[in-house]
Amino acid sequence: MAIKLKTTFFCQSCGTQYSKWQGQCNACKEWNSIVEEVIQKEEKVAWKASSTEVKKAAKPLKINEIDSAEEIRMDTTDGELNRVLGGGLVPGSLTLLGGEPGIGKSTLLLQISLKLPYKTLYVSGEESQKQIKMRAERITTNSDNCYILTETKTQNIFRQIETIEPEIVIIDSIQTLHTDYIESSAGSISQIRECTAELIKYAKETNVPVILIGHITKDGNIAGPKILEHMVDTVLQFEGDRNHVYRILRSLKNRFGSTAELGIYEMQGSGLREVANPSEILISHKEEELSGTAIATTLEGMRPLMIEIQALVSTAVYGTPQRSTTGYNAKRLNMILAVLEKRAGFRLGAKDVFLNVTGGISVDDPAIDLAVVAAILSSNEDIPVGKDYCFAGEVGLSGEIRPVNRVEQRIQEAEKLGFGTIFISKYNKVAVKNTAINVKMVSKIEDVVSELFG
Repeated sequence: MAIKLKTTFFCQSCGTQYSKWQGQCNACKEWNSIVEEVIQKEEKVAWKASSTEVKKAAKPLKINEIDSAEEIRMDTTDGELNRVLGGGLVPGSLTLLGGEPGIGKSTLLLQISLKLPYKTLYVSGEESQKQIKMRAERITTNSDNCYILTETKTQNIFRQIETIEPEIVIIDSIQTLHTDYIESSAGSISQIRECTAELIKYAKETNVPVILIGHITKDGNIAGPKILEHMVDTVLQFEGDRNHVYRILRSLKNRFGSTAELGIYEMQGSGLREVANPSEILISHKEEELSGTAIATTLEGMRPLMIEIQALVSTAVYGTPQRSTTGYNAKRLNMILAVLEKRAGFRLGAKDVFLNVTGGISVDDPAIDLAVVAAILSSNEDIPVGKDYCFAGEVGLSGEIRPVNRVEQRIQEAEKLGFGTIFISKYNKVAVKNTAINVKMVSKIEDVVSELFG
């Protein structure tokens, strides 16, 4: 008697499950993305711990009895990655690294696995061992701790893991893996979910950290995002433009640390180089003073950054003024332009305004508002802002300069990089003694205008 296969329908874009086929996904609104998949599993266990590793059944404990000692971290030898992870890899954790094709995900994890003092198994389903060896020779010298395996079937991977007993496992990528217990193609939602579940079981039972590389969809989300992101402990996003040399590593989810931290790398022929002082790369070095540029102090997690804001204000040629931004919220720009028009009397309604945050990064910190105002007015008046001026303040709808958090840290970073004057809100509670930098306290946009262009 033939066994009836159990099937269901999944959206290949967002992973939502349906009992029957329909043309459009209700969750992500994509058309023709729902596909039927077989989900009948064999009653087998993919990863079976040895008898010495089998844990006793968990028992409930009073919250006062639980040991609150800090989790031991494994040093990745990469300062930027350690910062984003919250101090290093947590044993038994599952980390997902996502990013566009060709951005450098495999390069980053390969160069880390070559430097790690731990026995590492690098599993690739996309490249042969010879291809990986060629890239490894370009990155660094040979390592005795790194094992390379080209395999896509999880059962074979676990067989090699039992033989080698690695301390860290890297999978490149989760979309290439498949298990015999699910009858659907590699990369499908049910295969991704089952393979990830097997790796989670292995990681938790052996206390070995696993790092997965994940592809992203055309919208910039990790493929099968809701399934993968809910299953793993940490989700890292590797960003940047392939035409630029700088790459940014962000944490989108982290059960063991902050999601506000940022890591910056420079892509070189010999791999990715950690950027210890990102302010130097985010500020352009020019001989002459030009109008339309201003320096803002921003914070990414615990790290202060100095970034350059560029603005171009010109008369609208086509009748309807254009408002274009790169790396800054377009709605916030419209709000600031309305404040300048209403509160400060600048006629910008009939002019094109283009705004750019240099370095290819996106910033959400409201403390850069004041630098945006300075750059726009500098371009409008065609008067350059002084090279040693920088700004840290939020602009309110009534034209007031609002205080920002951790202003002392911003002042120290500006002073360290040699700036002479910083503009901050009058309402910031800050002790400005013993500083070489001149701290200007302003309360309204008019105060800034009179200081810069008066």
